Amino acid sequence: MSTDRAPGRPRVWLFDLDDTLHDAATASMPHLHVAFGEYIQQHLGLGAAESDALRRRYWLRYGATLLGLVRHHGVEAAHFLHHTHRLPGLEQRVRGHRADLAALDRLPGRRYILTNAPAAYAGRVLDTLGIRHRFDGVIAIEQMHMFGRLRPKPDARMLRWVAARLRVPPQCCVLVEDTLVHQKSARRLGIGTVWMQRWLPRRDRAGRPLRLRGGRPAYVDRRVRALRELLRTPP
Repeated sequence: MSTDRAPGRPRVWLFDLDDTLHDAATASMPHLHVAFGEYIQQHLGLGAAESDALRRRYWLRYGATLLGLVRHHGVEAAHFLHHTHRLPGLEQRVRGHRADLAALDRLPGRRYILTNAPAAYAGRVLDTLGIRHRFDGVIAIEQMHMFGRLRPKPDARMLRWVAARLRVPPQCCVLVEDTLVHQKSARRLGIGTVWMQRWLPRRDRAGRPLRLRGGRPAYVDRRVRALRELLRTPP
């Protein structure tokens, strides 16, 4: 476990949303993949197989399909996010672990949502789970612009900006995530890292089999399956 946390300062928790606080692999991810594919087919004129391959390739390269579409195809981020995150019936599919989510109230320090999803989608999920009031704020992808460019997770510059915005050094922050590449970037800045595995799917968002389920990489401070585990010796 890391020992370079800044002593005597309040902790700031940065929670991912999808597959961290709710089961996005069931509620939204399959529907988003379809929506992404349809958007790419319609606006780039590709077939289904080509569209799916492009979606996966950009996610692997940039950590977000949207970044590849913006950088290489001139797609407008707001347009893409609006049209792909409509998700009819989302509220009926969202599920979290209600008793475990209640543990958030007992975590010392401030709590924020830090998500690569758009704010409207995040709000729908948080309201359905009934946990919006448990957070001090939501930092969604629309706010992750720096120097005129979109820089979502795992961009280290954006993570450093988040800490500065919250007026704490990175060493006072803890990122609770299901996505390892995001944690690897955070750890380089001294941000504490917790790998949340309750909702971890069998494959990552690029379709690759997930490994390391029984262990953890060196850049992960803790591996947990329940939020209440954070109450015991936080990272």
